[in-house]
Amino acid sequence: MIKLFNLAKPVDMSSGFKDFFDTIGMTGGGLVTKGVAAVIAVIAVRMLLQLSNDPKGALRKGSMAVGTLFVAIILALYGDTLFSTVTAAKTS
Repeated sequence: MIKLFNLAKPVDMSSGFKDFFDTIGMTGGGLVTKGVAAVIAVIAVRMLLQLSNDPKGALRKGSMAVGTLFVAIILALYGDTLFSTVTAAKTS
């Protein structure tokens, strides 16, 4: 007879997306921030792949693509901290 074993403990996800975000350690806003950063990174890589043969234009477009990729990386790393002040604003 085969003995089965659990690889992970069962998690109650009856309250929907809040439980899911708690299990992955991210809020809904953090997930949106990571998604936006991923889309910007894809756009930057596409910009890098479409460089022209003109050296001056390629340098200009390449520097814009590297700057866009830098913005995407910063947004992915620190986006939840940057936008936490906007979402947690208190009114007096």
